[in-house]
Amino acid sequence: MKKHNFSAGPCILPEEVFQQASQAILDFDNSGLSILEISHRSTAFVNVMEEARELALELLNLQNKGYKALFLHGGASMQFLMTAYNLLNKKAVYLNTGTWSSKAIKEAKLFGEVIEVASSKDKNFSYIPKDYSVNEDVDYFHCTSNNTIFGTQIKSFPKVSVPMICDMSSDIFSRELDFSQFDVIYAGAQKNMGPAGATLVAIKEEVLGRMERDIPSMMDYKVHIEKESMFNTPPVYAVYVSLLTLRWIKANGGIKAMERKNSEKAGLIYNEIDRNPLFKGFAAVEDRSAMNATFNLTDESKQEIFDKMWKKANVNGLSGHRSVGGYRASMYNALSLESVQVVVDVMQELEKKA
Repeated sequence: MKKHNFSAGPCILPEEVFQQASQAILDFDNSGLSILEISHRSTAFVNVMEEARELALELLNLQNKGYKALFLHGGASMQFLMTAYNLLNKKAVYLNTGTWSSKAIKEAKLFGEVIEVASSKDKNFSYIPKDYSVNEDVDYFHCTSNNTIFGTQIKSFPKVSVPMICDMSSDIFSRELDFSQFDVIYAGAQKNMGPAGATLVAIKEEVLGRMERDIPSMMDYKVHIEKESMFNTPPVYAVYVSLLTLRWIKANGGIKAMERKNSEKAGLIYNEIDRNPLFKGFAAVEDRSAMNATFNLTDESKQEIFDKMWKKANVNGLSGHRSVGGYRASMYNALSLESVQVVVDVMQELEKKA
């Protein structure tokens, strides 16, 4: 029986994507070859890469606006390094809202001065800082749109006069935004887009070419743009499954439709967290993530029975991150409202037992 998968990533993907991807392992596009063995230089895969890059820009409404899309190796963690390598000459501003932005700051410090403009570390990253300003004499501003571990999400982005970089690993393609306000967007595929192994980067070309340092070829965005994400062998299968997922998003109404469904799912579980006296939310209400609902029991003595109940209900991945504890319901695009209802039903059943 297929489980209700609330894993934070790698995570749930659409069932039809699994079907298409599994067929391609046996025979890709009636070629007599598996997607796992075709040449990345073959016309068939070059077409996959081109469509994936163009479809990503289309869904983000960035076509014909000076942006290029790349599919690269190394996850978002590699982008902590690459963004600084390509854009940090002297100093940059970072907003620190959690574990991943902290790691991005650590990497950027290898290349120049990093100004931590605001941080929510004082309250264990349970909120998004809002009262801050970004100076004009910096190379860029960096933020993380959604914090998977702590369950917070930026609802309104600051207006800045410098390039803005955003790590959207855990909420890309989940809600409508003016994506053109960002000069660089990067996201690991394994949340809303595909399996682990590929990373999407959407970058405005005009911000490149300003560096005073030499950039190694593998770290140079310009090289990857010139080679159309084919500078070295790309993660073929991860890109292909990402393409299938992007097609699924488009066929099901695009980002607007995804946001509507995600809001419904988030509303369902947050309403229960707030209503049920046995549970309490972790993140500040105004900053709650639509992707990752984090919560705790008000009575920890009930943890053993609650854990048995949700596991018996065929739920997977509800435990919180080891650094936070408690529970985390990750509700990415492919998760159904019915799966969220199963968790809510278990929460209500626990209340009846109390």
